Amino acid sequence: MAQLDLRKKLSVLADAAKYDASCASSGTSKRDSRGGKGIGSTEGMGICHAYTPDGRCVSLLKILLTNFCIYDCVYCINRVSSNVQRARFSVDEVVELTLNFYRRNYIEGLFLSSGIIRSGDYTMEQMVLVAKKLREEHDFRGYIHLKLIPEADPKLVEQAGLYADRLSANVELPRDEAMGRFAPQKDVGVIKKAMADVRRSVEAAKPGKKDRAKPPKFAPAGQSTQLIIGADGAPDTEIIDRSASLYGGYGLRRVYYSAFSPIPDSSAALPLSKPPLMREHRLYQADWLMRFYGFTPPEIGEATTGGMLDLAIDPKLAWALNRRERFPVNVNTAPREDLLRVPGLGVKSVNRMISIRRYRTLRLEDVARLCRGIDKVRPFITALDWTPGGLTDAFDLRARLVPEPKAVQLSLF
Repeated sequence: MAQLDLRKKLSVLADAAKYDASCASSGTSKRDSRGGKGIGSTEGMGICHAYTPDGRCVSLLKILLTNFCIYDCVYCINRVSSNVQRARFSVDEVVELTLNFYRRNYIEGLFLSSGIIRSGDYTMEQMVLVAKKLREEHDFRGYIHLKLIPEADPKLVEQAGLYADRLSANVELPRDEAMGRFAPQKDVGVIKKAMADVRRSVEAAKPGKKDRAKPPKFAPAGQSTQLIIGADGAPDTEIIDRSASLYGGYGLRRVYYSAFSPIPDSSAALPLSKPPLMREHRLYQADWLMRFYGFTPPEIGEATTGGMLDLAIDPKLAWALNRRERFPVNVNTAPREDLLRVPGLGVKSVNRMISIRRYRTLRLEDVARLCRGIDKVRPFITALDWTPGGLTDAFDLRARLVPEPKAVQLSLF
C-alpha cells in the first residue's frame, strides 16, 4: 500500500513539474532493447532531457518536492488558492526514487523544484538536504539541477551550489510591473540578487592561472531561468531585450521560454487562450541568434511587426529579407561574421567552409554539401560558379523561400 501511495505522489508531483521549462525538458518516447521495460528504457513519468556543459544529453527525474505552496501567483497551477490534488515527498523518498530510477538505467540525474512550504528557508533547506544525502551518503555522481528559492538565506544557496551541477531562479514574467500584479508575494529585486550571488560564486570557483589549490566547484553548469510567454502582454522584442540583459548581467547559460498555458479557475487578468507554440519556437531561434550568431536585439527587432516575430519564417531569414543590401556575400572571401548572417548556414557549416576555402575555392555544390538545404542559401551568396543575379532583390523572394501551407481536407463533421 505504501508503494502505491508513493507511486501516486510521483504521478502528481511529476505532472506538476512539467510547467517548468528551465531544465530543457522534453517528452521522451519509450526506448528499450527488448521491447519491454528493460535496462535502458526511458519510459516513465517525470523523465525529461537536459544537456551537460560538454554537450551530452542526459535523462533527468523531474519532480517537485511538493506542490503545496503558500504563495498565490495567479499564473501558477500550484498556487495556494488552486483547487488541485496536493502531495509531498519526504527527503528520503526523493533520494530513494532517484537512486532506484538510476539503478534501473531510467535516468542519469535529478531536477528538483518545489512549492514554498512554510518559508523559503525551510523549502531550500529540504532541497539542499536531498542533494547532500545523494552526494555524501550515497556517493551519487549524476547530474543534479536544483531550483533556487530566491528569498532563502544566502548560506543555503551557497550549499546548493556545492552539491548541484546547475541552479535556476525563474524570473517568470518579462515585465517587472507584471510581477506585482500576478505574483504580489514575489520580489523581482530579490530574484535578481539571488542570481547575482550565484554568478559571483560561480566566478569565484574558477581557478586562477597561479592558484595551486583549486577552489571547490560551485554549480559548474551555471544557472538558467525561465520566462513565461503570453501572460503579461509583453511583445517579442521586449522579451528578447529582457533575455539579452539577463545573459549580460547574470552570466546565464540559458533563458528558457514557456508558452503560457491557461489553468483552471484562473484570474480574469490572465489571457483566456494560450499563445501559438510557434511563437515560443521563434523566440528560441532569436535567442540562438544572439548567443551564437552575433545578432543584437535591435537587429532582430528590425524585421518584427508591432514588436512580434514573424511566425511564418525564422527570424534570421526575416532579417535577411529586410536587409537585402547586405547580400549576396562571397563564400570564398566574406568574413565569418557575414557568413553567419546568411539564412540556411549554421555555425558548423560556416566553420567548415572557412577551413576548406584555405586550400580550395568553393563552388555552389560544395556549399550544398555543407548545409542542410541550398534553396534558402542560394539567393544570398556568390561562389566560384554561382551568382544570384537579380534573385536577391526579387520582389517575390519571400514567397519562393516560404513553402505554401499544406491543403487541409474539409470535413462535414
